[in-house]
Amino acid sequence: MKKRLLGSHGMQASVVAFGAWAIGGWKWGGSDADASVAAVRASLDAGVDFIDTAAVYGFGFSEEIVGKAIEGRAREEIILATKCGLRWDMETPTLHAESEGKRIFRTLEPASIRWEVEQSLKRLGTDYIDLYQTHWPDPETEIESVVDTFQSLKQEGLIRAWGLCNESPEQLAKAATLGELATDQERYSLLDREQDDANLPICEQNDLGFLCYSPIAQGLLTGNIDSRRQFAEGDLRNGNPRFSPAVLDALQAVLAPVKSLARDRGDSVEQLVLAWTLNQPGVSHVLVGTRDIDQAASNAQVGSIELDSDEMAMISQAAAAWPGFASFSD
Repeated sequence: MKKRLLGSHGMQASVVAFGAWAIGGWKWGGSDADASVAAVRASLDAGVDFIDTAAVYGFGFSEEIVGKAIEGRAREEIILATKCGLRWDMETPTLHAESEGKRIFRTLEPASIRWEVEQSLKRLGTDYIDLYQTHWPDPETEIESVVDTFQSLKQEGLIRAWGLCNESPEQLAKAATLGELATDQERYSLLDREQDDANLPICEQNDLGFLCYSPIAQGLLTGNIDSRRQFAEGDLRNGNPRFSPAVLDALQAVLAPVKSLARDRGDSVEQLVLAWTLNQPGVSHVLVGTRDIDQAASNAQVGSIELDSDEMAMISQAAAAWPGFASFSD
């Protein structure tokens, strides 16, 4: 398993991380706790030492599952990342979403961040967090305040490094001048390349780790989803325009050469897409959703895949053929 630094202010972590959104069940049609614990443990056994979760995933449930899964493991051998800034137990001026009967609000006020750290530490069953991140920006809180709070938590030993998620290029660049910013986490995949001209250059300029979430576009890039696929009630893909029949049909043509390469190499489409993503300039890590032990083993193998220049070019040509999700909007 390859490892890379989480920016100049972070620590080394496996290039493939266990993305723990889905195991929380929220927006993914529920969760099997036992299978999820087994998946986390299988990932660790296969060389994945980096786990990324968030308080809001399952409203604490994902963190609890991760905490249970790492019981008895050497804590210093695991890189735990989680996030703050989305509260479902209070109201603030900024409503983020309404889901499963809950109203979720954004806040990065210092007192709220500190309260969230305490709750996450309890659920994870640890006394420190390796990488603590904002989940979404809070328009009511200045970035200077967020940086000051994170720097204090780091000095106190409650966190080892900190990062931002879903942030604007301007605020990301500013935060990099204010404190020991380690990482930026953004949606990025073969189908979602907006960050090539937004935050990725800033990460390269400031030696920040760039963490890709949804690197297989919520399953679209597995090559296994077509217009006949039915999603469970409560699954965010059910009725999602990104999974419309027109999108899925167009995607088959885009992925055809990648499928051919996968057959020739004996790898899966998903593995090749992830390996290609890890080779994009500025990208340091991919956060891959994993719900069972088979996925855990497959994802871990990505950390040792090498693509030659011709293979990279073939997948890049497929990426260039993608017209973009906006071309399918009404």
